[in-house]
Amino acid sequence: MLNAATYLRRELLIRLVRAFDEGILREEIDRIPVTLRPKEKESSRCCIYHDRAVIKYRLMALLGISAEEETDEARTLASYLDEILDSSATSSQVGGGTEVFERHHAPLSVCGPACSGCPDSQVVSTPNCRGCFARPCVYSCPKNAISVVGGRSQIDHSKCIKCGKCISACPYHAIVKTTVPCEDACPVNAIRKNDRGVAEIDFARCIFCGKCFMACPFGAVMERSQIVGVLSAMKRGEKLVAMVAPAADRQFPGTIEQLLAACSKAGFADVIEVALGAEKTTAHETAEFLERMESDPKTLMTTSCCPAYVNLVGKHLPDLIDHVSLTPSPMVYTHEMVRGSDPAAKTVFIGPCVAKRSEARRKGVDFVLSFEELGAILAGRRIDVLSCEPHPVERPAAATARNFARSCGVTEAVLDEATGKIPGFTLASKQIDGIDRKTCAMLKLYASGKLQANFLEVMACPGGCVNGPCSLM
Repeated sequence: MLNAATYLRRELLIRLVRAFDEGILREEIDRIPVTLRPKEKESSRCCIYHDRAVIKYRLMALLGISAEEETDEARTLASYLDEILDSSATSSQVGGGTEVFERHHAPLSVCGPACSGCPDSQVVSTPNCRGCFARPCVYSCPKNAISVVGGRSQIDHSKCIKCGKCISACPYHAIVKTTVPCEDACPVNAIRKNDRGVAEIDFARCIFCGKCFMACPFGAVMERSQIVGVLSAMKRGEKLVAMVAPAADRQFPGTIEQLLAACSKAGFADVIEVALGAEKTTAHETAEFLERMESDPKTLMTTSCCPAYVNLVGKHLPDLIDHVSLTPSPMVYTHEMVRGSDPAAKTVFIGPCVAKRSEARRKGVDFVLSFEELGAILAGRRIDVLSCEPHPVERPAAATARNFARSCGVTEAVLDEATGKIPGFTLASKQIDGIDRKTCAMLKLYASGKLQANFLEVMACPGGCVNGPCSLM
């Protein structure tokens, strides 16, 4: 969703790209907070110095540095940039077990100075209360937590269970439930305030769905970018192959072929549709599904394309592990196609997903860029997609593969592929269109067999990848 935090993030990305291309990023990066928040400008927080601190941490995230790892507040952004550009630093390994590794390489970070420290979620009575004679709020409360004092309802929070019955009963909409947006959005309770009241992500629980990133009204949850690594590799003349996700359709103006041409113009040595990898995913996942059905027609298989869902199963739903397809995602197949034709090439996945960064690290994909970051490169280099001649493609991807990024798209592709393979077989498919607390409970019911299906498509984002946390829509 477009808002002030989104606009600032995109402005910083474009400034970073242009300064890098002009060869002045090291000299200018520490001046950007001052340039954007001069003394005479009104601050959006308590003071311009607070604003500048937030912008500094945003720039750290765009450099790929986690705010949680800061040990010296006086350290300059230029020194962080030097660290990123140092190839020996980027290739270092981190010991200490899986949790430490996840924390060090996690694609998300929290900017403490940006966090508002939202009050805990609770049900509150607002000044809209009229103290009406009917007292529907009092009579609807199952815990006797509401009384009317001085002509206004009051809620005893030691008794309140936040059931919301009083909210529904009030004819004046005077009772509301306040929320902590990031905590409310997280489907696995992976983000909580620490003892300082600042949001903190538990990476042992986090599935990197990006819902907290989208939900925070203060933009305190940040994505750690790899854009400087991509720009640096381009400058060194390395062969970078842009792998554009199917979700790119309608994210940018023009056709997918024009977008591929724009990527080529932006400096990528070659470009490829990830939808071509989706064709392989379809073929292999269908074969795997039919094999499972032949062994046990009542078994359940779920899709494996969504990395946030795969993380969810691995960390929170162990009973579903054996039901998840073993077929690699379209990104992985596309990466293998690129490396198969040129082992020296470096792959850059471009999509709308935060969780793809964690999958890419596991699967050997070199870089991940969001659509926002690609848009910043195109804007920074003044490349107009609509003015680009369509990129010549040897063979366009199948329509079903290009539709992978939408809810039911994977199901439709598998159904199309499976038709006629087993005479009389019926695909009993279901879909989980967005991961939240309710659908997590539903997934447990599928794992236990209390909900029936033989093919279950799971997408972390409602509507599919096209509505991912890093989409442009």
